Amino acid sequence: MKITKVKTYCLTRLHEPERQWITASYRTIKADCALVAIETDEGLTGIGEPCAYGVPFLIREKVEWLSHEMVGRELDDPMLTPHPNGSSRAWDTAVAGIDAALWDLRGKVAGKPVCELLTQNPQKRIRLYASSGCRYDWRHSPDQLMDEALEYMDAGYTAWKIRLGTTWAWDGVTVSRFLDHMRKLREIVGGRMDLMLDGNQRLSEPEAAEITLELDRLGFAWFEEPIPRTEIDGYCRLNNSVAMPISGGEGMTAEELFEPYLERRAYDIVQPDAGLCGISECLRIGRAARRFGVDLVPHNWHNGLMTMANAHLVAALSNPIMLELCMIQGPLQWDILREKPEIQDGYLEIPDRPGIGVDLAEDLEERFPYIEGHYAITIQR
Repeated sequence: MKITKVKTYCLTRLHEPERQWITASYRTIKADCALVAIETDEGLTGIGEPCAYGVPFLIREKVEWLSHEMVGRELDDPMLTPHPNGSSRAWDTAVAGIDAALWDLRGKVAGKPVCELLTQNPQKRIRLYASSGCRYDWRHSPDQLMDEALEYMDAGYTAWKIRLGTTWAWDGVTVSRFLDHMRKLREIVGGRMDLMLDGNQRLSEPEAAEITLELDRLGFAWFEEPIPRTEIDGYCRLNNSVAMPISGGEGMTAEELFEPYLERRAYDIVQPDAGLCGISECLRIGRAARRFGVDLVPHNWHNGLMTMANAHLVAALSNPIMLELCMIQGPLQWDILREKPEIQDGYLEIPDRPGIGVDLAEDLEERFPYIEGHYAITIQR
């Protein structure tokens, strides 16, 4: 079976004002999506979603470059799949989209779901954690965070990851005030939902150290990227200070980039993303992490096809834990697919279909024409 064509779709849906969300100093005004479709001479098409953080038009340029080495080659050519290198977000995400599309094709040829190609006994029901906490504003609506917690619990989710809210300096937010907010949240949630905090690399080490100790006391499941990623010594100190895992690595796209973090036990959980570096590289990172007793819980943002690729990845892990699900992407997230997979009581059912298990909807480029520009605007107060 030979590759005959590689195509990239670039899509956008503007957020209505009520769907816009804000974290730090950025207000997100649109949802973007890039999709890769690889066609073959036997009528089969494989699909994959590169993370839109690579910028869809730039991703398309890289896919076009890579496609010159793919068209005309056999699907089982061991040299077919390109490799992420960490030098360019557009390159790595293009590779990720191609890698997922190739796995989708291999599954369709074999008549098996991708997770069954990756391991003999995959998990078929994946626990999701709601990922948001990006809509509370320290000035205007700090208690929106509490309302959101109730919303997700009512929907059946058993885990939720939140963020730090709007820029603290705007409203004099201190570590003490933030921790009071976390205590209130924990009291509202009780034992009904696991909580995680994503620091988005916004904190200093002293701030992170104080927060780490209290989150550990409150029973948070993990603390994600509290300080800048380059501060490996600081991560080692934080990770050694508590039993609660410190996690990170969502922006790293190659196994060798994780090496110093694993060797020094800077993370207890690594978080690569199949939409950023591909299913294949995520599996390599996961195998390396297991040698050090470190789990993999992938980063997963944006849209539904990438969620399905990451779900197959989680299903194939030796210790499948959870999968992130963005709760604020808007209708584009699932409207790119012909049918939304079953999500019930906070769990995703992997379809019993060959490949990734979903199909693209019709007329996507007509329905969601791409709008150039950054997905967020900077707010000044």
